[in-house]
Amino acid sequence: MPNSAEKATVCGRFAPTPSGRMHAGNVLAALMSWLSAKSAGGCWILRHEDLDTSRTKIEYAQQIEDDLRWLGLTWDDGGVAQNCFQSRRFHIYDQYFDLLRNQATVYPCFCTRADLMAASAPHASDGRVVYSGKCRNLSAEDIATLSAQRNPAWRVAVPNTNINFTDRLFGQQSVNLANECGDFIVRRADGVAAYQLAVVVDDALMGVTEVVRGSDLLLSASQQIFLYNQLGFAAPQFGHVPLLCNESGVRLSKRDRSLGIDVMRNSMSAQQIIGWLAFTVGLIPKNEDVSAQELLTEFSWSKIAKHQTVQVNCK
Repeated sequence: MPNSAEKATVCGRFAPTPSGRMHAGNVLAALMSWLSAKSAGGCWILRHEDLDTSRTKIEYAQQIEDDLRWLGLTWDDGGVAQNCFQSRRFHIYDQYFDLLRNQATVYPCFCTRADLMAASAPHASDGRVVYSGKCRNLSAEDIATLSAQRNPAWRVAVPNTNINFTDRLFGQQSVNLANECGDFIVRRADGVAAYQLAVVVDDALMGVTEVVRGSDLLLSASQQIFLYNQLGFAAPQFGHVPLLCNESGVRLSKRDRSLGIDVMRNSMSAQQIIGWLAFTVGLIPKNEDVSAQELLTEFSWSKIAKHQTVQVNCK
């Protein structure tokens, strides 16, 4: 268990999925998280989020760490050396799932993906589906019958109320859980903790006080704050930085090969990459070589562009 947070007032973290090499968007999230924590004199934890063990490998985790070191983004705790993988913590997530179950906060859901897609139109413009609550009030007899056919996922029943918080970049947020999120999954049908539960438990137990990540996870903050409250934890501060998108307006992925860290390392120095990313989001006024360490005196949330996305050239 990382313990630097016990000595620091501010504790940030970077939590990549070790399913391949990082791209520029991942590096931006790591850089902004590192700068926010370190500029405040805090610590920074590295946690590998490998809940989906079928597509993650320790070799990818080791490569991520090599890339972070090369970029000058060193961590105080966690990483491979401290066995900081979610796949090593399933028994801990089970304990907190049981706590939710004892509170009668969760219920089994037998809906297939096809059921979910047919039941509701995608929410907003990102393809999200707000769950209809179809399985929320199943009888004990219904549950027994359906359980004989398939293993259920488990959803947390959210109230028709607003979660209010202040994002470090986007300011005051107010999200109605029932209308904008719906009852969300905290345990998958295969018995593994879902992302929302695992990340809350990890951040709380590791002493994380601020979570800095891409703007695509802004809505998740409200779901996680709800879980923090249900589990008796204090929620961290959240800061969501712009997503880097390709020329088509689609967020970067491993398909955008030219902005993969492996390709960039072959043609750019670490200082060039750091400077370009800092300039891209408005942290510095011109595109120039700069180290992460040198950016510490420049960092301010007020300088970062308040955009959900920033388009970059992938050619």
